[in-house]
Amino acid sequence: MLTLADGRVLLEDAIRYALSVAQHVPPDLLHSPTPCADWDLHMLLEHLSESVGTLAEGLATGFLGPEPEHAEISRVDAEDLGTALLATLRLRCAGLLAAWVTVPPGQMVALGPHELSASLMSCAGAIEIAVHGWDVSAACGSPQPVPTNLADRLLQLAPLLVTDATRAGQFGKPVPEPASPTEGDRLVAFLGRNPAWLAAASPG
Repeated sequence: MLTLADGRVLLEDAIRYALSVAQHVPPDLLHSPTPCADWDLHMLLEHLSESVGTLAEGLATGFLGPEPEHAEISRVDAEDLGTALLATLRLRCAGLLAAWVTVPPGQMVALGPHELSASLMSCAGAIEIAVHGWDVSAACGSPQPVPTNLADRLLQLAPLLVTDATRAGQFGKPVPEPASPTEGDRLVAFLGRNPAWLAAASPG
C-alpha cells in the first residue's frame, strides 16, 4: 500500500530531475518544438509550473481544480522570460513539497466527482513531472534521461494510473520501445513519447 512517505519521495526525486533539466534551458530555445504536440518549450515550462502549483493546491485544500492561468509570466520582457519561468517553477516546486507538512495520513483529494488519496495523487504528479522533465531535455537537445531508479519505480505505478480511461488528454498512446531500452526509455514510450526524440532533437 502506498503511503504519504512514498508519494513524497517520488515527488522529491521527480522534482529534482525536472529542475536539473530546466536550469539548463537556453533562452534562445524557448520557442523550440517539444515532444508535446503543438507546444513549444515556453508553453511546456508554463504547463509544468502550473501543474506543480495545482498539485500543491490540491494537497492544501483537498480539492484538485483546473490549472490556473498565470498571465504574469508571459508579460515579462523576452530576455528575462527564461529566468522568470525557472524561478516560478522552483518556487512552486518548493510550495508543493512544503504542502506535505500539513497533510494528515489518509488525506483524500476530490477530483471532480471522484476522490483519490493524497499519496496516489502525488505518485501521479511524480509521473507527470518526470516525463515533462524528459520533454524539456529533449527539446533542449541535451539528453538527460529519467534516472534509472526513478524510472523503475514510476514504471511500476504507471500502468495502474495511466489507463485507457485516463490516458486521453494527458498522455499519448504507447509507442514501440527501442531494441535495448533503458528504464527511462520504457517509461517515456509507455507515456506516448518516442525515446529517439532525444537523439533527433540533439544538435548535429
